[in-house]
Amino acid sequence: MPHHATPQHPPAARNFLSRRRVVAACAAVASLALLLAAAPSTEDPNRRRAYLMGPLPGGTHEETVVAAAVAGSFAGASSSSLSPAEAPLPSLGEVGTVCLQTNLSGGIEPTPAPSMFLVPSPSPAENFDDGSMEEPERLEIKVPIAARFDISSSNGIACHGNRVESENCFLKEIIFSLTASNKRLLILQGNPPKDPAHFLQEPISSGLPTMSSDVNGEHGMDRKPVLPPRPEAPLWSTAADEELINAKKEIINAPLTSDDPDLYAPLFWNVSMFKRSYELMERLLKVFIYHDGAKPIFHSPELKGIYASEGWFMKLMETNQNFVVRDSNRAHLFYLPYSSRQLEHNLYVPGSNTIEPLSIFVKNYIDMISTKYPYWNRTKGADHFFVACHDWGPYTTKLHDELRKNTIKALCNADLSEGVFIHGKDVSLPETFLRAPRRPLRDIGGRPVAQRTILAFFAGQMHGRVRPVLLKYWGDKDSDMRIYSRLPHRITRRKNYVQHMKSSKYCICPMGYEVNSPRIVEAIYYECVPVIIADNFVLPFDGALNWSAFSVVVPERDVPKLKEVLLAIPESRYITLQSNVKRVQKHFLWHPNPIKYDIFHMILHSVWFSRVNQMQIE
Repeated sequence: MPHHATPQHPPAARNFLSRRRVVAACAAVASLALLLAAAPSTEDPNRRRAYLMGPLPGGTHEETVVAAAVAGSFAGASSSSLSPAEAPLPSLGEVGTVCLQTNLSGGIEPTPAPSMFLVPSPSPAENFDDGSMEEPERLEIKVPIAARFDISSSNGIACHGNRVESENCFLKEIIFSLTASNKRLLILQGNPPKDPAHFLQEPISSGLPTMSSDVNGEHGMDRKPVLPPRPEAPLWSTAADEELINAKKEIINAPLTSDDPDLYAPLFWNVSMFKRSYELMERLLKVFIYHDGAKPIFHSPELKGIYASEGWFMKLMETNQNFVVRDSNRAHLFYLPYSSRQLEHNLYVPGSNTIEPLSIFVKNYIDMISTKYPYWNRTKGADHFFVACHDWGPYTTKLHDELRKNTIKALCNADLSEGVFIHGKDVSLPETFLRAPRRPLRDIGGRPVAQRTILAFFAGQMHGRVRPVLLKYWGDKDSDMRIYSRLPHRITRRKNYVQHMKSSKYCICPMGYEVNSPRIVEAIYYECVPVIIADNFVLPFDGALNWSAFSVVVPERDVPKLKEVLLAIPESRYITLQSNVKRVQKHFLWHPNPIKYDIFHMILHSVWFSRVNQMQIE
């Protein structure tokens, strides 16, 4: 099968102020901020707000502080009608990137910052439009806002001198303070890993962890939020919508959990919120499944091979009695039960080098259900989802704008660079290679740490951009690095592929034609620490699971230093990683009859959570 070419995106134009212009602009910003602080406010005087800010890219410490003050003050205000006395503070939970459009005379025109609870933004290919190309006389400062919280005695957050503490265990330094008669604006440096708002905004992993972050055991992910597009309101509201809104409020205020024997806290970004969200899913979630469509493309799951994830989910979803309903009025989600694997198998013309017939088929299907039923049109597809593990799954949506932009796409090919996967709305689907559908748990497990004598192992076909480089530097050249294109017969006589994974400390998981690889889940099955080499890959369940607790992510550029990276990981750290692999394994296992927290429920929870995350709270 031919590899679908990656679309090329035009580079984003970015302008930077000269040092002299920055100083002048910041002086103007400071003056405006002081005017705002002195202005009267209609806010409750007992509520004080704190803004957690990130550094200004390319700016000095002072420039960041001053720009942050105005960004926080004017977020949510219209630039066309902005008045210092009337500019409202944004509502609790706002997050995004505030653009301060600064002209040469020092004028400031901040743009609104959307709420963090909106669906997250598309990839950069679709989401960069700052007007700088049309208005070259304007320059910009971009201020990333990481999160924000209220300071009050009622929510467990307290001020201590020049520091702030909260029950969510983040401690950040105050770098700027603006005091008025009835409100205090605190600008803070940092990004809290356990802030409730941070959990609801699924983090982006476009920047891979550095070597040092992996070695030291820190998560290291680039978790800066992105500007989310505001979803359109549904044409009419339903009782299910109200349930989702109430569920979101409960998740935000989830009670702290530390002693659940079924959930190991270090595996999660916020185990308390995950547990509350999961409990609400079990209690509330209802899914309507369209019965239209004929086999084999519809309702015909394939249960073995590398595309088994979409087939197993379809099988278990369509036979589920807890979540599936026939009454569409009760549904929170609508499942589109087609198979991307069957699309390729039945509609692709070998040698044609085009997947247009597949895309046309999907477009016609969506047009049909949107004409036959009212459900799609109510939200323009925002409460619909499909599950696709074939590499071409994302591209089959390109002829239908609402399907591509609004629908929740659960994809194995979760590539940020392609311009299709929308991080924080779409779901990264684990790719599972099942050899025996009747016994999906066969061969699960591996040797204990003391018997894992191989440092690193990989064997596979040499396609894609990473694997040939891996073979060039490490192929059959180092006894510690067992890297092969195909396992030689002299090797397989003593130890086959699975036995190698069970005997290795680290299992190398490089991307193939696409960023995803079944080896990641295979490594977890065989209790081998995954080493993931795939830039721009959003890891499965990344909104809930902290992958740095049980895997190592290496940038593609560091393949020549791969052994150095692995040897730099202390033995104690490796033992922790391997132990956590065994603990996280339960979340990636298929069961003929699904059990709590297994892969079926984790996928469904990711879709549920995405939909909850879209709901707007006043």
